[in-house]
Amino acid sequence: MDEHLYVITYDISCPKRWRSVFKLMKAYGEWLQLSVFQCRLSRKRHAELLATLDEIIHHDQDHVLMLDLGIVGKVDLRVVSLGKTFEAVKREPIIV
Repeated sequence: MDEHLYVITYDISCPKRWRSVFKLMKAYGEWLQLSVFQCRLSRKRHAELLATLDEIIHHDQDHVLMLDLGIVGKVDLRVVSLGKTFEAVKREPIIV
């Protein structure tokens, strides 16, 4: 299964919607910073996440940015991390 690595950031204007997005993102990826996650997603999980985010956010007030870094096994991460140690998200079983 080809999973892609994504960096997802968001700017949500309402605290209630922000909490909803944060909880959703925790189910799909690893939290990096306040509104930044890294996720390993199959096409199906990517589509599910997009659909759910589309239902939560207000398109005229909020912004979600998804950066596709490519196929996980082929991504050559070149990350500069100051402060806390950065680790790429590992493949783990998904419990449904």
